[in-house]
Amino acid sequence: MAAALWKPKPLDLGLWIFLLLLNFLAEARAVIGHREPLPDDSKDNITIFTRILDRLLDGYDNRLRPGLGESVTEVGTNIFVTSFGPVSDTDMEYTIDVFFRQSWRDERLKFDGPMQVLPLNNLLASKIWTPDTFFHNGKKSVAHNMTTPNKLLRLVDNGTLLYTMRLTIHAECPMHLEDFPMDAHACPLKFGSYAYTNNEVIYLWTKGDENSVSVAEGGSRLNQYDLLGHVIGKETISSSTGEYVVMTTYFHLKRKIGYFVIQTYLPCIMTVILSQVSFWLNRESVPARTVFGVTTVLTMTTLSISARNSLPKVAYATAMDWFMAVCYAFVFSALIEFATVNYFTKRSWAWDGKKEGMEIRRRESSTLSKKTNNTFNIVGTTYAINEAKDQGLTTIAKSAAAAAAKHQYLHKMEDPYTEAKKSYNRVSKVDKISRIIFPVLFFIFNLGYWATYVNRKPAIMKANNSN
Repeated sequence: MAAALWKPKPLDLGLWIFLLLLNFLAEARAVIGHREPLPDDSKDNITIFTRILDRLLDGYDNRLRPGLGESVTEVGTNIFVTSFGPVSDTDMEYTIDVFFRQSWRDERLKFDGPMQVLPLNNLLASKIWTPDTFFHNGKKSVAHNMTTPNKLLRLVDNGTLLYTMRLTIHAECPMHLEDFPMDAHACPLKFGSYAYTNNEVIYLWTKGDENSVSVAEGGSRLNQYDLLGHVIGKETISSSTGEYVVMTTYFHLKRKIGYFVIQTYLPCIMTVILSQVSFWLNRESVPARTVFGVTTVLTMTTLSISARNSLPKVAYATAMDWFMAVCYAFVFSALIEFATVNYFTKRSWAWDGKKEGMEIRRRESSTLSKKTNNTFNIVGTTYAINEAKDQGLTTIAKSAAAAAAKHQYLHKMEDPYTEAKKSYNRVSKVDKISRIIFPVLFFIFNLGYWATYVNRKPAIMKANNSN
């Protein structure tokens, strides 16, 4: 009876075996998955600097500049130009892509840690004080944000910060186009603090006046200009709110004249030469000379209009305007010369031709009637009446000399307009003079024009350097 009480049931035995297997599997898993803890320095550094940053930013007021009320904040700057251009003459502006670097010292951000320089995310820049730098002559500036904001922030253990950003700036470039297209310009880039006067914040070039601004090799994106170099400096401006420090950089540009020689100067010169070809045409070729004159005048008008389209509407005349104006004067003078020659040609035909022909006919008719009274013709031979020997008898003598003279005289009578036509076809004296005067004057003008403007280039560049 008692033995029956302690005998295990099959159900209880199965449950007991299942629990033993679970316990065995748990112990085996613990033995297999056991690893010794490995030291992780990166986690330690992250923890350390997280605590450092939390401590630095705890109670930090980014509304106050470093050294407020104690010292002037010095901001060191330098610029690396990645690309320069294009330059717009009509808008008088240029485009420049730069890495703009600023550095300053903030005593509130000193720290002690395993690293001397701490690279930081750009998000931290919104939590600390940064200079309120702006570009004085900037029309539009773009900070690049793809794929993330192109900004760099580094913190040194002594509290010095390096803040770099990539910018594309559209800046104003005042241009004086009196010598266009042989002109040179100095395009400025000016920046400084917007709100802090020179008693609070000043700017300095970190690498001196020669190396603080550098241009990447092959960074020029200019089609019509050559980038000759740049000059950097510093100036102070005054306003109603105080005096401010302004950092300046002047980029020296010289225009390439090749495009304008091909598109404007050579066509103008060829048009003037074409207008002077009409001086060598016959004075009676009215249609041909008219076509030469009118066509060249219209061509010069078209060239002057097209040349002005690429320039701003300035109130003064440029060097190209003077050249085209003189060329236009030469072409128009050639047309007036033809009109003058044609006018006098018509008067010469009316007076020297028609009138002279009628006079020749009248004079020869009277001479012939006189000779007819003293001679008579027998079978083609002319005989003269001889009254000198005998007044009573009329003798007939053969006059061979008189016959020859008569033959020549009748030959001249066949075309009484010969002399008139010779005077009509004669080359005009005005054309003869124009063939020499026009080319010589045009050559002298070109010689003086190019010599004047080519020699003025160094003076322009010197004036730009003084800025």
